[in-house]
Amino acid sequence: MDKWTRYAYMPCLPLGADGKRVTGSKEHFELSRKAASEGIVLLKNDGLLPLKKGSKVAIFGTAQYDYVKCGGGSGDVVSEKNYSVYDGLKEKEQEGKVFVFEELSKFYIEDAKKQLESPDTNGRTQQPELPSALLSEAKAFADIAIVTICRYSFEGDDRHNTKGDFYLSGAEEKMVRLATDNFDKVFVVMNVGGVMDVKWFSDNDKISSALYIWNPGNAGGLAVADIICGDCNPSGKTVDTFACEYYDYPSSSSFEESDDYVKYYDDIYVGYRYFETIPGAAEKVIYPFGFGLSYTDFDITNISAAVSGDEIKVSAIVTNTGKAAGKEIVQVYFSAPQGKLGKPAKALAAFAKTAELMPGDSEKVSLSFKINDMASYDDLGKCAKSAYILEKGDYFVYVGNSIRNTRKTDFKYTVNDEFVVCCQRSEKAAPYRLEKRMLADGTFEDIPFRLPEPYKFAKNPENTAKAPAENANLIDVVKGKITLDEFLAQLSTEQLTELLGGKRNRGIASTCGFGDMSECGIPPIMTGDGPAGLRVTLTEYGFPDVYTTTWPCETLLACTWNTALVSEVTAHGAMEFKENGFGIWLAPGMNIHRSPLCGRNFEYFSEDPLITGEMGAAYVKGVQSQNIVATPKHFACNNKEHNRSDSDSIVSERALREIYLKGFEICVKKSNPWLIMTSYNMVNGTHSSENYDLITGILRGEWGFNGAVTTDWRTHGTHAKETKAGNDIKMPFGYPETFKQELDTGRITRSDIEVCAKRILELILRLD
Repeated sequence: MDKWTRYAYMPCLPLGADGKRVTGSKEHFELSRKAASEGIVLLKNDGLLPLKKGSKVAIFGTAQYDYVKCGGGSGDVVSEKNYSVYDGLKEKEQEGKVFVFEELSKFYIEDAKKQLESPDTNGRTQQPELPSALLSEAKAFADIAIVTICRYSFEGDDRHNTKGDFYLSGAEEKMVRLATDNFDKVFVVMNVGGVMDVKWFSDNDKISSALYIWNPGNAGGLAVADIICGDCNPSGKTVDTFACEYYDYPSSSSFEESDDYVKYYDDIYVGYRYFETIPGAAEKVIYPFGFGLSYTDFDITNISAAVSGDEIKVSAIVTNTGKAAGKEIVQVYFSAPQGKLGKPAKALAAFAKTAELMPGDSEKVSLSFKINDMASYDDLGKCAKSAYILEKGDYFVYVGNSIRNTRKTDFKYTVNDEFVVCCQRSEKAAPYRLEKRMLADGTFEDIPFRLPEPYKFAKNPENTAKAPAENANLIDVVKGKITLDEFLAQLSTEQLTELLGGKRNRGIASTCGFGDMSECGIPPIMTGDGPAGLRVTLTEYGFPDVYTTTWPCETLLACTWNTALVSEVTAHGAMEFKENGFGIWLAPGMNIHRSPLCGRNFEYFSEDPLITGEMGAAYVKGVQSQNIVATPKHFACNNKEHNRSDSDSIVSERALREIYLKGFEICVKKSNPWLIMTSYNMVNGTHSSENYDLITGILRGEWGFNGAVTTDWRTHGTHAKETKAGNDIKMPFGYPETFKQELDTGRITRSDIEVCAKRILELILRLD
C-alpha cells in the first residue's frame, strides 16, 4: 500500500490475520478484560472474597445493569456489547460458580431500563423502593448480598460535593441498610471513574468486602466476575488517596472559590504529599496511596539500595507466601531533608510489578531512579533562584507495597554542602497573583506579587530554501526529490495559514483532521477521540458505523502499575485507529487528580506525577509502535472542567514544575510523543495555547520536544497569538483571516507561520 493511502479510506483494509478486522475483535475484548482485572482494586476483604463455588447471591442496585464502562465526552466509546456486573455473574452461573437470585435482579434491571429511556440517564439511575416481599424472597434464596453503586462523570462538567454524587444518595443509603440488615455477608462493587466517599463501607463491620472497579471498559463486568469468583486474583493498587471527607482534601478550599480562577494554595502538597506530610492529616486517610489487597500474601525481603553513577539502584526479593497465584507491586519512595524549601515526607521514586507468582515462588525486582529526581525547584531564591536543588542533609529510601507499608532501607544519600544545584533554569510561567501557598508544617507563606511582562513570542529565522522550479507535491519530499524546506518555500502565505487550522471531517471521523490540501499532495489525516478507545461519528439513528473496543479508563490502567500491559493495550488500540483510517489518537490525558471533583479525572491517571509520567510514556510507546500519533493532553493544569475555557489556574512555579508539568516531562523524555495538546484554561493569566513560556520555553526549550503542538477544540485563544507562542495548529478549524492584520503590522511574519506549518508536515510525514 502506498504512503498515506490508508488515510483516504474510512474504514480501510483489515489489519488482522486472514483478512479479519481487529476493531472490536474478540482478541481486543479479551485484552480489555485482562487489563480491567489487573486494575480493579480490592479495598476491603475479611475473607468473603473470592466466593466459594456454588455461592448464592442477591444483587442490589440498578448499577448491576446501569453499567458505566467509560466516562462521557471525548472519553466515550460505543462498543457492540457492554458486559455489566450482572452479565459477568450470569456467565459464571452457567459455569456453576455462583447463582444469582434472578427476581431481585429483574426488579432492578426493569426499573433501570425505564429510567434509561430518558436521555443522559446512564450512570445516574435512582434506586427504586424495594418491595418487602421481594426482599424476603431474596433473603430466603441467597446468603450473600452484593451492593452495586455507579457514578457517571463527563467532559465539560465537574462532580459535586453532594449526596448522590461524592456521597451516597438517601435511596442508596437505604438500599445499603436493607442489605446489611438482612444478610450476614455483604460486599460492595463501586463502578466509579474517580474517588468518592468510601467511609460508609470502610467503617461498616457489616460490609465484608469492597471492590473499586473504576470504569473498566466494555469487558469490565466479566473481569469483575473473574475476581469475585477467584478466577483472577486482584492486583490493582490505588493511585489516589481516599480520605474520610471531601473537605479533608486540601484542594477543597479553593476548587469552588470562583468561576473565573482556581488558586492552587495547596502548592506541591497534592494527594499523599499532603496526607503523609502535614501535621494531623494522616488520620484523615482511609485508604492510602499505593494500597490494594490480594487473595494471597507476599513478603518483600533482601532489600538493598546503593549509588551507581548518577542513579540509586534498589533491589528486593518478592515471595508469594500465600495459597493463591498473584502479582505484587514493589514501590520505592524517598524522603528529603526539609531544609529551606520544605519537602513532602515521602515521594514515589520508582515501582515495578512482578510476574504472576505461584505460592512459594520468588522474583528478584530491580529498580532505579536518578539522584537528581530527589531535587526540589527553588522558585523564590531561598537557595538558588530558578534552579533544581538538593539541600544539605540525608536522603532516605523506603521500599514496600504502599506508601503506608514501607521499610526504611539501611541506605542514605548525604549532601554535605548547604545545597547543590542539579539544574539551572530561568523563571517561566510564574504567577502574578497567588497570595499564599502551603508549607510542610501546614502553615502558609506569602508569594511576592509579580508585574505582568510584555507578551513573548518566538523569533524564527527566515527559510532560505529555494522553491522548486515546478510545483511539487509532498510525496516528492518522501521520495527525496526536494527537501521539506524547499516544499514550504513554494507555498503561498495563504496556503501556509490554511495548514495551521483543522480540516473538515471525512468518513466516520467526528473530530476533524490535519492537512487535507490536495492541490499540494498533502493528505487528510483524521484525528480521533479518546483515552478509552476510538470514538467514531454516530448515524442519524444514534448508532456508529463501526463498533470499537472500549478499553478501561486511564485511572484503572494506572492502578495496574503495569507499564508493559498499558503499552500492549494502546498498541492494540492504535490498530483500531489505523484500520479505520485515522492517523491521530487524541490521548493520553495527563492532568493530575488535584481534586476528586474534577469531572474528567477518569481520563487522567493519578494524583502522582511519576505514575502519570510513566503511564503516559507507556501509553504513547504503545500507540506510536503502530505508527499512529499519540497526543498527551491537556498541557497544562486542566484540573477543573467548570468554565474550563476561561478559568485561570493560578499556581506557583514550583508546584507547576514539580507536580503539574512533571508527568508531561517524563512522558516527553521517555517516549518522544509526536504531538501534544494544550489545554483550554489559562495558566497564570495566559491561555495555555498562547503561553510562550510553556510551549516554547519549557516544552521545546528545556525538554527538547521536537513534535507538533495542537490546541484543544475551540479554545478561546487568538489564533495568531497561539502561532507566535509555538502552538502549531488550531482545532477543529483555524482562522487564517486573522493573520492578515498581524502580517501587515509585522507582529507576525511568514517565517513564524512557516515554522509551525513545517512541524505539522513533519508529523504527517511520519505516518505510513
